[in-house]
Amino acid sequence: MIASVSGEVIDIALDHVVVECAGVGYRVQATPPTLGTLSRGATARLLTTMVVREDAMTLYGFTDPEARDLFILLQTVTGVGPRLAMATLAVLEPQSLRRALADSDTKALTAVPGIGKRVAERLVVELRDKVPAVAGPEAPSVAAPVVGGVGAQVAEALVGLGFTESAAQKAVTAVLADDPDADSAAVLRASLGALGPRR
Repeated sequence: MIASVSGEVIDIALDHVVVECAGVGYRVQATPPTLGTLSRGATARLLTTMVVREDAMTLYGFTDPEARDLFILLQTVTGVGPRLAMATLAVLEPQSLRRALADSDTKALTAVPGIGKRVAERLVVELRDKVPAVAGPEAPSVAAPVVGGVGAQVAEALVGLGFTESAAQKAVTAVLADDPDADSAAVLRASLGALGPRR
């Protein structure tokens, strides 16, 4: 899995960028907002996720972890593949997408080409409890701890230790709410303390 690429931008197209890393040019699919932050000849660093299909291996790039986490989360919904997930993030910024899901705003979701009423309703039903609501201008800019990053890693580790997924996510979310900047080791220790002995 290629988690990020960093190097000189050697080409920018409508839907992708080519970043040269150690002499190898990586073609990375990206949304127009992301491509708009890049310029040819400059150095760029993109967080990436790789999607492997029978006939292709495709890299998708993002400038912030929240967008990448939402891209991955969207694909957990039946009928939503990487192209539709990218289209969603091209139309709705992460904060707008989180608000639409939390508020069950299917109208906002159907503004995305390829998302009809049925898919929009499925997105709301399956994701609204996995994505925090946006309270307003003061809302934190980070995604839900369990969607990605340290929270997801620790939750996965706790499940591997025998705790249920819901219990693990609840514990991790509580710990990160108290200390958002904690590293994975600290979050794991605190979560284990909160969960107590495995049942």
